[in-house]
Amino acid sequence: MKALHLTENCALLLVLINMGTHVSDNPVIEIRDLHKCYDELEVLKGVDITAKRGDVVCLIGSSGSGKSTLLRCANLLENSQQGEILFEGEAVHWKGQGLSRHPADRAQMIRIRTNLSMVFQQFNLWAHMTILQNVMEAPVTVLRRDKAEVEEAARMYLDKVGIGDKCDVYPAQLSGGQQQRAAIARALAMEPKALLFDEPTSALDPELEQEVIRVIKALAAEGRTMIIVTHDMNLARDVSDHVVFLHQGLIEEEGAPDAVFDTPQSPRLQQFLSAGKAA
Repeated sequence: MKALHLTENCALLLVLINMGTHVSDNPVIEIRDLHKCYDELEVLKGVDITAKRGDVVCLIGSSGSGKSTLLRCANLLENSQQGEILFEGEAVHWKGQGLSRHPADRAQMIRIRTNLSMVFQQFNLWAHMTILQNVMEAPVTVLRRDKAEVEEAARMYLDKVGIGDKCDVYPAQLSGGQQQRAAIARALAMEPKALLFDEPTSALDPELEQEVIRVIKALAAEGRTMIIVTHDMNLARDVSDHVVFLHQGLIEEEGAPDAVFDTPQSPRLQQFLSAGKAA
């Protein structure tokens, strides 16, 4: 009887382990058949993207291909008109149809946004706040975390991105590269499940660009889940697990970075990469 009891407990333990494994296997972000329109202009025409835990997915493509729009839809900063967006297996609840479609559950929307921290091209730091205050603001006001704990974490993240000595200065006193690193620290302070980067280096000159690239590479090496819209093909090759080439609102080609960059199959992707090399 004792042996039977032990066997039953072991069986129950295996079930619980398998249940836990199943939950953790859910992609952090999953986008299915996403469509996005601005009036009559269809920017996204049915796009599927998946980022599992620890994945770095890079989106490349010409201006106007829908890369940034896709990122903003994933973070619910833009409303899509068709398709599904799932966060850790949980589907976004929608209300309305077509151009009137919008998230039906505000609490769910806020929770998803706080777990998918966005780093913008133009930094978007608050000019009237010090760098430390910028990093602390959202965790304190949105997440209602203890101010002393948030300050300790904020200083740690600013150290992490290499500007720990700039806590008490204002954004205007920093270089563009330092401002972008402050924006990354601000995103990290939310302790998100994933980071979304929208052209994080395109507003920087080459020297300052390298400061930010080093930080992104370090985050990738840590196993952070990231979706990165980038014009920098070297960055996409170096940090990504999966590269997606968007063309006119559709995925033209995707795959591992070596396959996409070394043996592109699509004539459009071949042309895009050749133009980048020529530039």
